[in-house]
Amino acid sequence: AKFTFLDLFNGIVHPKCKFSQHLTLLIINYFQTIMTFLITVTYQNTHTSKNVDIQTFDFHQIVFEAEKMYEMCLCETKFSSIFFQVVIWRAVASIAWSVLLLPVTTAVFVLLSRFSLFHPIQWISDCTSLLTASSTIFSLVVLCGVVLITGFFNLEFYTLVPSIPCSRMALLGTVLHPRQCVHSLVYCTMGMLVMWCASVTIGGRYSTLGTPCRQSESGEVVTCLNEYHLFLLLAGAFMGYSHSFLGVVQNMYYVSFQPIQQYKYPRFKGCLPMVVKCSVIQALYSARNFAALYFFFGYVPKTWISSTLNLQIDSSLQPLDSLTGLLDFSLLYHLSISGAFLYLTWYLTVLLFRIYVTEAYSFPVQSTFTEDAEQCLPKVLAEKNTLVMKFLALQDLALLSQHSLSRRLEVFNLSQPGGHPHNWNAISGECLCLLSELTQRLVAHQDAVASNGRVKSQSASSDTRSASSSSSVLTAPFTPDVDSPFSSPAIRRLVGQQDPHSPWSGTVQSPHIMRRGPKLWSASTVSSSVAGEKGSSRFSVIPLHGLETPVNSCSCHTLNCSAQVKSFLAKRVLIMYLFNKLPEASSQALFADSQAHIWALQGLSHLVAASFSEDQFGVVQTTLPNILSCLVVLLEAVDRHFKLPHASSKPVRTLCSMGDSTYKTLRFALRAALKTAIYKITTTFGEHLNAVNISTEHRKRLQQFLEFKE
Repeated sequence: AKFTFLDLFNGIVHPKCKFSQHLTLLIINYFQTIMTFLITVTYQNTHTSKNVDIQTFDFHQIVFEAEKMYEMCLCETKFSSIFFQVVIWRAVASIAWSVLLLPVTTAVFVLLSRFSLFHPIQWISDCTSLLTASSTIFSLVVLCGVVLITGFFNLEFYTLVPSIPCSRMALLGTVLHPRQCVHSLVYCTMGMLVMWCASVTIGGRYSTLGTPCRQSESGEVVTCLNEYHLFLLLAGAFMGYSHSFLGVVQNMYYVSFQPIQQYKYPRFKGCLPMVVKCSVIQALYSARNFAALYFFFGYVPKTWISSTLNLQIDSSLQPLDSLTGLLDFSLLYHLSISGAFLYLTWYLTVLLFRIYVTEAYSFPVQSTFTEDAEQCLPKVLAEKNTLVMKFLALQDLALLSQHSLSRRLEVFNLSQPGGHPHNWNAISGECLCLLSELTQRLVAHQDAVASNGRVKSQSASSDTRSASSSSSVLTAPFTPDVDSPFSSPAIRRLVGQQDPHSPWSGTVQSPHIMRRGPKLWSASTVSSSVAGEKGSSRFSVIPLHGLETPVNSCSCHTLNCSAQVKSFLAKRVLIMYLFNKLPEASSQALFADSQAHIWALQGLSHLVAASFSEDQFGVVQTTLPNILSCLVVLLEAVDRHFKLPHASSKPVRTLCSMGDSTYKTLRFALRAALKTAIYKITTTFGEHLNAVNISTEHRKRLQQFLEFKE
């Protein structure tokens, strides 16, 4: 009886919330309780002469558990209502504006497709009559459907943390993923629909797939295949797949937040020239690539479609899969403007979605009513299931810490009754948790790289030939991928990875023995040990006290075969090209979600600096040592990371792309934001920081900021 229609609607409409699952479990629990009660009553009334006392049945415990589940479901329903109000409605608004812009872009396309320099009056009159024609109106309806599907895919595939493949094989696996294949198939279909609308709008020889023609032998009129119409349709499918493919390669569905907040209209007006330029450039590239592809393989779809639809091929016309057929200026012009119209329709939808989703949202710091507590800033900051709400909350924290005095005072306030700084504890605790997680991630990565680099330098001093022969393999971003199935035994020996069946694993701890490893245990280690049993070994393993372990001939033979296969594949150029690590990929992947850490740094530093004059109760002083220590430890980890190879190299700028590449420079933005945050605190507190209880090493590092030596 406590459920309302609004709760049910919020739980079912929003698929990313688990309320619908909890609601189903709760209903099943209630029905199970009722059925158990009825079965028990029926059984006891049948087999006994006494009636069952209903109050003796343990029904209240199950109802109490169901009530607790309802409270949990209700909390998630309230959060899902925020997601529905913020994200879903913003996505719907972006789609609505994309639909409203369709008549404008269609009118521009009609003007360009019917352009006539020497007959301007006839050009304008023809365009005016075409815009009011029924075929154009029907094309607009089809285009609206395409925009709706594009907006749905934007909402379904968008991400705030980009996916960065560390090798070309990983990128190939992403492209061939079934989910991505469905995405590509849908975009190929939408590309064909848009090109069909464009061909109908252009008219003339592009209007229909079948056209009447006269056979030269009998002279009768038959229906022939219109290759110009087919050419545009296949070009639309090719451009649709290109858009889907580039969406993976260029991270087109990655949504980044702007460092400087703008209103929606100025931001759209500023990005519109870039979108038009990218649409034209991408259309020209796609037209060139498709023309070359159609020149070599155009006869395959042409023959298949003509035989399937029983359409004749007009031999009197020049085929388009020839050099003379493709050198048609009118055909290439209409292909280019149709492709530009296709890409512009999709790019505008993507741009409007980015603008609307990343718009700042103001969360209440504290709520007067208990039922609205889940919508407050401290609660949303702790959200882990819906990442976009967490990012919006961190963005709001960074903005309020800089520009809102009244909301900062709410953060510093004490709870009534009790007098506890719940708001500050929740906000600072979540920010410190984010920064500590990044520090642990960097330290773990640096420890792995440092251990590999140390063993590599020792082995290089002892075996120059092995190091020089493997130098080309060790030019990966940080370390060779020793876990790859195609890494050779020489590489594994250089990085210090030992075989668990080897007599060298387990108890050897001396660095001198490890330094002598390459001399005693060559690339043919396993084969030497097997051959030694037969008496034909070239090398003999020096026995050490306590290291003799029995060797299994079957396992050694298996390891020998696998090592030979891996060594053989590691020498293949194509295999190494696919499995080698991409430059800077590891560093970019470490800082892929650093936008959240940048906001946490900005929010913490400005709140701590503002507390010097605004914190009346001194709530910040209790956590100031932890904040300073966390910032200094993170700075040391970031400094060590930038000393690694390829970590401080700037990424190459692309000419024009709708893919957002700001994630490639997030590590530089994080380092700048971290130093700015420490400077903000040290310049505000000054010499008062000497009274803060922190370690001596951290105090020395802060002293450099106080003296402006960083």
